[in-house]
Amino acid sequence: MKINTNVAALTAQEANANTNLALQSSLEKLSSGLRINKASDDASGLSIADKLRTQASSIGQSISNANSGISLVQIADKAMAEESNILDIIKQKLIQAATATTSSAGKEAISKDIDKLLDQINNIASQTNYNGISLLQESSTGTGATTGLTFQVGETATDEITSNGTVQANVTGMSLGSLKSAVAATSAMTGSLAQAFLTKIDGAIDSLNSWRSDYGSTQNQLESATRNMMTQQTNIKAAESVIRDVDYAQESANFNKQNIISQAGTYALSQANQVSQNVLRLLQ
Repeated sequence: MKINTNVAALTAQEANANTNLALQSSLEKLSSGLRINKASDDASGLSIADKLRTQASSIGQSISNANSGISLVQIADKAMAEESNILDIIKQKLIQAATATTSSAGKEAISKDIDKLLDQINNIASQTNYNGISLLQESSTGTGATTGLTFQVGETATDEITSNGTVQANVTGMSLGSLKSAVAATSAMTGSLAQAFLTKIDGAIDSLNSWRSDYGSTQNQLESATRNMMTQQTNIKAAESVIRDVDYAQESANFNKQNIISQAGTYALSQANQVSQNVLRLLQ
């Protein structure tokens, strides 16, 4: 029997220290809800889970981008729908002015109405914007055509949806400048002139419908992309959860096991120290 080196006590102490480390790790997992709290818990699992988390957050931002794009397109479409209503009214008034039963005074009044309606088309074109981005013409003051819009709807540079069509939904862009000049001179409107401008109005309506069609197709793409990305994000988060999240039932059982072993280890350590005291009996 030896007392200088209590091997049994050292062995019990080492085992108890390892058990306490396992107990602390189990407590960390239960308190955080994560199976992987640091790289040493599962180095490869952490790498995969972090990539999945980045992918999920990137898709989340892409969903926000797509929803913002849908809002932008809807604003533009509603504005052009109002312009379409105005063009319908202008066409009705031109037809009214073209008939022989409308007097010269009536034609003059119609000219004034059409002039104001064309001004309103320009107002709509200059005022319609999303977050300061002009949608129906170059800018709030520039009457030129817009450029195509590109929406980032994915985690790579190639994941984008583009509205290629340029829009110039003002009097100039709809080729109604000559009508504007005619109605500005209220006495210039005649029945034959009104008839001639009917073709101009039909062309303007066709242009407006073409722009609305492009925006509508873009909206359909954005809505489809949003649905697809929402499904992807859900599945990616589920995959990350499998790797990173703790199973509470399993970890609770492991914690109870380590707790019991820790208590048993403490008792074993006390008994190992007690054995050394038996040497005193030999010295009595």
